[in-house]
Amino acid sequence: MSVFDAPAFDMHYFYEGNDLGAIYTPEQTRFRLWAPTASEARVALYIPGKGESASEAAMQRDIRGTWTLTIPGDCRNWLYTYRVRIGAQWNEAVDPYAKAVTVNGEKAAIIDLKETNPPGWERDLDLDARVSLPSPVDAVIYELHVRDVSVHPESGVRYKGKFLGLSEKGTRSPQGIVTALDHIVSLGVTHVQLLPVFDYAKESVDETAAANDSRYNWGYDPHHYNAPEGSYATDPYIPAVRIAELKRCIQELHARDLRVVMDVVYNHVYDGYLIHFSKLVPGYYLRYRPDGTLSNGSACGNECATQRPMMSRYIVDSVLYWAKEYHIDGFRFDLMGLMDIDTMQEIRRRLDELNPSLLMIGEGWQMDTVLSQELQANQSNAAKLPGIGMFNEGLRDAIKGPVFHAPDKGFVSGATGCEEGIKRGVAGGISYGGTIQQFALSPAQSVNFAECHDNHTLWDKLALSVPEATEEERGDMHRLASAIVLTSQGIPFLHAGQEFMRTKDGVENSYQSPVEINWLDWRRCAERQDDVSYMRSLIALRRSHPAFRLRTAEEIRARLRFEAAPARAVAFTLRDHAGGDPDRHLYVLYNASSAALSLELPALGPWEVRFGGEHVLALTAG
Repeated sequence: MSVFDAPAFDMHYFYEGNDLGAIYTPEQTRFRLWAPTASEARVALYIPGKGESASEAAMQRDIRGTWTLTIPGDCRNWLYTYRVRIGAQWNEAVDPYAKAVTVNGEKAAIIDLKETNPPGWERDLDLDARVSLPSPVDAVIYELHVRDVSVHPESGVRYKGKFLGLSEKGTRSPQGIVTALDHIVSLGVTHVQLLPVFDYAKESVDETAAANDSRYNWGYDPHHYNAPEGSYATDPYIPAVRIAELKRCIQELHARDLRVVMDVVYNHVYDGYLIHFSKLVPGYYLRYRPDGTLSNGSACGNECATQRPMMSRYIVDSVLYWAKEYHIDGFRFDLMGLMDIDTMQEIRRRLDELNPSLLMIGEGWQMDTVLSQELQANQSNAAKLPGIGMFNEGLRDAIKGPVFHAPDKGFVSGATGCEEGIKRGVAGGISYGGTIQQFALSPAQSVNFAECHDNHTLWDKLALSVPEATEEERGDMHRLASAIVLTSQGIPFLHAGQEFMRTKDGVENSYQSPVEINWLDWRRCAERQDDVSYMRSLIALRRSHPAFRLRTAEEIRARLRFEAAPARAVAFTLRDHAGGDPDRHLYVLYNASSAALSLELPALGPWEVRFGGEHVLALTAG
């Protein structure tokens, strides 16, 4: 066992204060660093803009393994790092609590955060008005990469690939369709989920070449958790610019009645040996196997030791910082199964103190990690994680087939025996009865999706699994898949471009593929406006019928009834004004067969078609 896991270590060195990092005022800047194993610590100052060394000052050892220093006078815009002596070696590292960094995150910057606030930013902080969703199941999430939305040559966006590009209004393609933000707003979604916008490693995207570089990355390579990524800024060299422009972007999305979910990656760091954590307190922040090698459940080389108090505390502090300083409305936790239950529970508790409507969702997969199974924040422990949604890969695979074997079919593409998997998703992943049960305590714990940034897009998966189908037939399958997601109980989740059947030319995981593979193709969107209208109608159907958004497992068991249907079809009713629905009863049919069906409707009164198509039918009876 590591000394860091001994109770005596936490007793002596767990620091509860809220002043870690650099705290700036015009009169002075106060630094506090947690580095209990260091024998000396220093602050190194660098000249603003140039980055040339200016001076060093010794820090004083303080309580609970911390070191402190106060520098009098106005240090605004000065740069700094920490230098610590570990044994006989001096390590230099950027402050893990840095709020602003230089290009490629090489140094931390001392700034006045108030100066980065756009006009009206204080009004934007009205959390109750901004995120007051009665339940997470009222959300419709749209997952998006900042660069994807605008970089296509026909996007009509001026600031291509930038935070400001995502917030532009009035953009159109040469074909005359609305694009970018206006397009997203027109769909009727409630939340835009941004792939990582924290500062990620220059090995992924070099910010010094961002203006002319075609290199692309999703951003799952954490470098600085509390500062924005500079390649999305118009000037990555000025630390305050990326902060101000991200805030302007979020403010504009809020003004358009869109909430912002941030994709966060607290499960690993980009390099376990070079990251600032490892330089400042070697051996503490990451997990190790008994033989001394790094545990690698993330498949990225390492895992963060979230179960250790100061790592857990860091994560909680970071999430709260983004929620407060940037007005973020929700968080999606990458590889959440590598994180520990106590940390996730504490984040949920602290966000509830701000506003219970702030979303928390994550990948609750079971991971190969040294963290004990009973401590992992995964689906098997969902009962300990109320208020935290988890991606329902069971429904995803039932819809289109397993993602890790491209030729395999699912319900929409011709496989048999998938009906039970579809029903489990329709019921919101709860224990409904019989074989219809999954991991969820309530529908708010089931995030329903058919595609996301990972793996093949739905269109590409269909092209690989049913190559004999015509494009029209694959289009029908694709529409049915989206309809299942949007009429199931739980939280619906859409991948950007799913509405126009996005393709990545068969590339399975495009995390570092050329931008031409990853961009939102606005020409394809213009050509498939009927598909966009179909998605828009599905979203409107869901949002206009509370019956599709039941709050509790008890409501679902009481109001949802699966009806008789032949093989390759699923039918259900939502009865007796379910969820306060204005219609007394709803009947929904998914027909994955190419043949027409003749079914007898339940004798619940006269039925009226509310949403119809060859493969999806929604009727109401009042």
